[in-house]
Amino acid sequence: MLSLPPSVRLFVATQPVDGRKGPDSLMALVRDVLRHDPLSGHLFIFFTMRRDRVRIVYWDRTGIAMWTKRLERGRFRPTFSEDGALVAQSIEAAELALIVEGIDLANARRRARWEPRRAVPRNAPAKLFLAAK
Repeated sequence: MLSLPPSVRLFVATQPVDGRKGPDSLMALVRDVLRHDPLSGHLFIFFTMRRDRVRIVYWDRTGIAMWTKRLERGRFRPTFSEDGALVAQSIEAAELALIVEGIDLANARRRARWEPRRAVPRNAPAKLFLAAK
């Protein structure tokens, strides 16, 4: 399991990229096409056109870092957008860990999550709170 601080977000590109692109070219895509700050410390995930490689680029306070995984057999099964536009879709660290392990998430189902109730302001009348339920 990946252990990332909650402040780090993960963005996956919704279209494959040229597998020859290096960290500088991928960070240029982050800045110019995806419209994100490449120096934010967030992770940006790209799959190659053959879908046998995944590249993760990020700024680690001293420079651009790139992590690559190549599958010897098989293909990654990322969900790409139908419209062909390259945008960044936010995912969670658990999803990235499964994708990197080669698990197809197409038929995976996420269970409903618990969400806290909305807090009631201290000076609000009780009848407003009861009506909001």
